[in-house]
Amino acid sequence: MKISYNWIKKFIKIDLPSEQVGVLLTDLGLEVEGIETFESIKGGLKGVVVGHVLECEQHPNADRLKITKVDVGQGTILQIVCGAPNVAKGQKVPVATIGTKLFDKEGNSFEIKKGKIRGEESFGMICAEDELGLGEGHEGILILDEKYEPGTPCSEIFEVESDEIFEIGLTPNRADAMSHYGVARDLRAGLMQRGTHLELITPSVTKFHVDNRLSKIDIEVKNKDLVPRYAGVAISNVKVAESPKWLQNKLKAIGLTPKNNIVDITNYVLHGLGQPLHAFDVNHIVGKKIIVKTAEAGTKLTTLDGVERTLDAEDIVICDTEKPLCIAGVLGGINSGVTTSTRTIFLESAYFNPVSVRKTAKRHGINTDASFRFERGININDVKYALMYAAILIENIAGGVISSDIVDLYPKKHEDFQVFLAFDKVNKLVGQVIPTETIKNILHSLDIKVNSITERGLGLLVPTYRVDVQREADVIEEILRVYGYNNISFSEKTNASMSHSSKYDDHNLQNTIANQLIGQGFFEIMTNSLVSEKVITDYEQDATQAVKILNPLSNDLSFMRKNLLFSALEVIEYNINRKNSDLKLFEFGKSYHLENGKYNEDKHLIVYSTGNQNNENWNISSQKTDFFFLKGTIEAIFERLGLKNISIKPLNEDNSFIQEGFRWFLGETLLGTIGVIKNKILKDFGIKQEVLFANICWNVILESVKNHKIIYQEISKFPKVRRDLALLLDENISFNDIYKIAFETEKSILKDISLFDVYQGDKLPEGKKSYAVSFTLQDINKTLTDKQIDKTMQNLLRKFEEKLGASLRD
Repeated sequence: MKISYNWIKKFIKIDLPSEQVGVLLTDLGLEVEGIETFESIKGGLKGVVVGHVLECEQHPNADRLKITKVDVGQGTILQIVCGAPNVAKGQKVPVATIGTKLFDKEGNSFEIKKGKIRGEESFGMICAEDELGLGEGHEGILILDEKYEPGTPCSEIFEVESDEIFEIGLTPNRADAMSHYGVARDLRAGLMQRGTHLELITPSVTKFHVDNRLSKIDIEVKNKDLVPRYAGVAISNVKVAESPKWLQNKLKAIGLTPKNNIVDITNYVLHGLGQPLHAFDVNHIVGKKIIVKTAEAGTKLTTLDGVERTLDAEDIVICDTEKPLCIAGVLGGINSGVTTSTRTIFLESAYFNPVSVRKTAKRHGINTDASFRFERGININDVKYALMYAAILIENIAGGVISSDIVDLYPKKHEDFQVFLAFDKVNKLVGQVIPTETIKNILHSLDIKVNSITERGLGLLVPTYRVDVQREADVIEEILRVYGYNNISFSEKTNASMSHSSKYDDHNLQNTIANQLIGQGFFEIMTNSLVSEKVITDYEQDATQAVKILNPLSNDLSFMRKNLLFSALEVIEYNINRKNSDLKLFEFGKSYHLENGKYNEDKHLIVYSTGNQNNENWNISSQKTDFFFLKGTIEAIFERLGLKNISIKPLNEDNSFIQEGFRWFLGETLLGTIGVIKNKILKDFGIKQEVLFANICWNVILESVKNHKIIYQEISKFPKVRRDLALLLDENISFNDIYKIAFETEKSILKDISLFDVYQGDKLPEGKKSYAVSFTLQDINKTLTDKQIDKTMQNLLRKFEEKLGASLRD
């Protein structure tokens, strides 16, 4: 369902950003699936201004072209080459200036640029009607009224309307929100709960009056259970024509095609207030009488879509004294509809049984805006009000005269639903105590009246338009959605039937990271926790901390492993010996050691990479796995877990496994180690290719994310900007130094930093190197200006100069 923000503003005075309104509507249960911009003229005529043609001369090199001099305001005179046959000196014309984007019928854009036409420069374009999207005319340029001053934006002359359209995924129970008024009503309730008090603006019908009674139409309803309310009025002297632009724009904004003023008004009321209406041509109503009844089985009726349909005995139809005119609540008949020759109409407003309409629509395979609403249940008490409002609009727009009293057959008035709300039931279902005064305020904002108050609860009157709120549980749901689900604190008492499992427990977290690695082409391995005495004595620094098995099965399985590396090297050796040398492996496992007389175990995530990153094929050559590939893989895990403040430090001098690499720290705690395994160890295992290894302390991960809350940020709709710097630095400075200083200097609009080139050579001073670094900038609230970008880059460069001694490379 499409909802226009401008239309909502007719019912409540609101000026919030559309994104904020979208979030609030979603919180209220009206899920906003997207927000689109609508312009009555695509491009909004931005850059198109009034021009005054001062000179118009023949083009020296083309018979059909003219060279004009055009004043476009503020003393600016443009030379424009024009091929229109009707261009002449003294005219006021629309001029698309340099940089303006115009759109063709298919919506494709083209930009006005400075150019040469047959050797003569042209600095804009004098436009025809179709080139601006104002009509179909292309026989010549559009001539404007003499009263307009040069430089006046054409968007002001042609009343260009721009709007923001919410796409709402409406649930079937929310029949009350199937209109702009209904959405505005819900929005007001949400804003009132958040401290903003607004009055709902209801269109007035006080100007409704009967001009004469010359076109009376009698109405008879045969089955009052299927048609509990039926109302109608005759309006004469109407002139069926095109609707005014404001009305057309309202309908176009929500995806409707304007037809004529009568049909457009009925659609305007339907989408504005939620009440379907139908207009009949009185000249086609035989006997000047409307009969509402079920059809005779087998009766034929050609509907507005041109299809002849065979009616069922359960279909409700609107008939005259001879024939059916319309399938009630679903679709009108083609022979009784409004045409350009119509002068008197009978305007119908009714309430039809929702189940009957739903069955009829399904039986005939018809789905219309009217049936969509009748099927779900409209507000029966708005039938007459909507009819009066539409009649006033027809008077004002189509020049009609109300020529009969309103006939309103409503034998059994529908009263508000009575519901008793117990305070303890609210607190029990919600899981926490909502103050009584807050409950009353929410009910008031929802137009639910408090009829009586007792110690136990409230006696309520729920308005008839809330057909989905007839039980105590329904009222509690209404209170909760307006109060805000986000305001309910979670506890084990919230609902006894609910189970809670943290997404950050070991099992779930391990699965999450395993799936991420598998998605990158890694395979999981599981190795034995027992190793030989030789591994302990040859490779471990302190064999006294090793845990020895008291009754080992063999000498090869006599110790608990202190490190997962050596078990994995056996797996790597086994695969390489069988011609499977391109390996990406990971393992979750435990290491064991003895410390101060106590046995300890630590969990690790170990990731290995050796051979080629990918299989060679016809369009991709093989690429060896390297340190940066594995580093990126591990840092993607850190990012997935939301870990912040990670620092990098050199390896310990006494590291016995890795020859090149570094360590990650989370604050002051060791998070992991990465590097290239020493050649001596690989040689011992018979491995002749480089093996990269990363060891992540899983216990530290679990502790760090235990209380971690997910923080999200919506993707910005504003563009990113990239700027590059070639920095001349001392060779001992790392990219990490640049990275840290940059984000310390600019925290708001700097989004990413990347190193895309490193150079050291004879063209640089001794002890220097060149880093080519890209900086990605973005403001989530607006488009960045050149001034902001330049200032940010200057600040960054100044910090690099101060802290790193950097300079721009010539």
